[in-house]
Amino acid sequence: MERDSSDEEEDRENLIPQNDRRNDGIKSPNHSPVASFQIDDLKSRILGTTSRFNKRYLFAILLPLVILILYFTTDLKNLFQTHISILKNPDNASVNRMRESELRALYLLKQQELELFKLWNYTALVNNKSSLSALNNNNDNSGNSSSISSITMLEDLKSKLFSQISFNRRIQGVLLSSHDSGDFVDFNSNYSDASFEDWSRCRKVDQMLSDRRTIEWKPRSNKYLFAICVSGQMSNHLICLEKHMFFAALLNRVLVIPSARVDYEFSRVLDIDHISKCLGRKVVVTFEEFAETKKSHLNIDKFLCYFSLPQPCFMDDERVKKLKGLGLSLSKVEAVWSEDTKKPKQKTVQDVLAKFSSNDDVIAIGDVFFADVERDWVMQPGGPIAHNCKTLIEPSRLIIVTAQRFIQTFLGKDFVALHFRRHGFLKFCNAKKPSCFYPIPQASDCISRVVERANTPVIYLSTDAAESEIGLLQSGVVWNGKTVPLVQRPARNSAEKWDALLYRHGLEGDAQVEAMLDKTICALSTVFIGSGGSTFTDDILRLRKDWGSASVCDEYLCQGELPNFVAEDE
Repeated sequence: MERDSSDEEEDRENLIPQNDRRNDGIKSPNHSPVASFQIDDLKSRILGTTSRFNKRYLFAILLPLVILILYFTTDLKNLFQTHISILKNPDNASVNRMRESELRALYLLKQQELELFKLWNYTALVNNKSSLSALNNNNDNSGNSSSISSITMLEDLKSKLFSQISFNRRIQGVLLSSHDSGDFVDFNSNYSDASFEDWSRCRKVDQMLSDRRTIEWKPRSNKYLFAICVSGQMSNHLICLEKHMFFAALLNRVLVIPSARVDYEFSRVLDIDHISKCLGRKVVVTFEEFAETKKSHLNIDKFLCYFSLPQPCFMDDERVKKLKGLGLSLSKVEAVWSEDTKKPKQKTVQDVLAKFSSNDDVIAIGDVFFADVERDWVMQPGGPIAHNCKTLIEPSRLIIVTAQRFIQTFLGKDFVALHFRRHGFLKFCNAKKPSCFYPIPQASDCISRVVERANTPVIYLSTDAAESEIGLLQSGVVWNGKTVPLVQRPARNSAEKWDALLYRHGLEGDAQVEAMLDKTICALSTVFIGSGGSTFTDDILRLRKDWGSASVCDEYLCQGELPNFVAEDE
């Protein structure tokens, strides 16, 4: 009962007496309880709506400002990038296992790299021994051929090893890229010799110029050797001219360059003055300079013919008539020994001095293209004569610069050059044993192998082949599943400026200038493929050797292979 009484009193305190509400309602006679309630409710609604309206506008204004501030002050890339430190989380067991596996793989790759380097160093040792063996067997053709073949195989093996070592290092680099290098041992240390990084399968040949054997060319000013070159085309005549220079140096005579009226116009393709500049003295003169000096006595005092067969000095009546047409008076043409152009014998310096020394002012020895005198001495890089240049007989400056401009326009630094002789070559090659004329599909395969070895994307083609042969050759030269383009010199186009020098100096369209331009481009290539038995190829190889551009990958077309089909004789 006490609990009920207290509850009653509490309820009484919380309830509002009805009399109090009525007294509040009658304080003003015009007061309406309903109206008072509606006005208060309206005010509260208006204030609530205004507050919500202001908040929306304020939010709409502030939101872009916040976004702009975040945009310019926050590095979103780093915000969303997973940092490498996650890998250091010891709680992430799977990531740690992956990390451990990568380190184990790196260790195994490093062991593989060390084993590959052991093989690399071993092949280098064997290669050096094979090279020495090849030099010792230089006079034994069969042995020398076998040694060269062995060296080629070793170079191919080294190329494969180089590729695998490089591939190994690339894998190591990929695995290391996901790790913080500061926490690990250096895996990039080089355990090979320093030459490895610069090694190339088709590297330049070391010509060992310091071992050159040379002779000084110091001619007597009033003693001349009159050059006569008859056999073959321009390339043969250039080789003949080079051998004449050697004879002139041995005999201490000034060399007279043949006149364009009886020979090629050498001044259009060669820099004649370059020869004398390289020696620092006057060692060669043009026929015109010689004629000016010998106005009152324009003759050849003595013919000392090097070859007696098929005719003395290898000159026919037509050549003798042309020489006399220059105003020259000629002595009797006679040979100093029995020597046949078809079977030339090896001769020494002593042999030459004994037979060709003379006190006569002007002598001639006839065509010496086939002469075999001190072969190793004459064929060494730079030639047998001491001089201050890379080579004495080289293209004119205009031709060299034009070749460089062509390479810059069409080829770039790395390209293979191919001299592909075909015109008149079928009969010439088939007369030799073995033949040097290859079917187009076989030639394409040989060229493709060299391109793969040289790792070059383009070929410069110097050829006299028909368009049908060129088209078939082009379709067959493939590397990495793609056809390798064969680039030839285009016909003159005024929009192209690479040949502007020749055009401005009146050399455009000259067949001999264009042939020398082809030679120069080929001589500047990364790798050269020549035609065996061609003196055009031989002259390119001479330039590459003298200029230092010769590569260990240079070779004759399908070298070491026989044609897979040879036609019968007529």
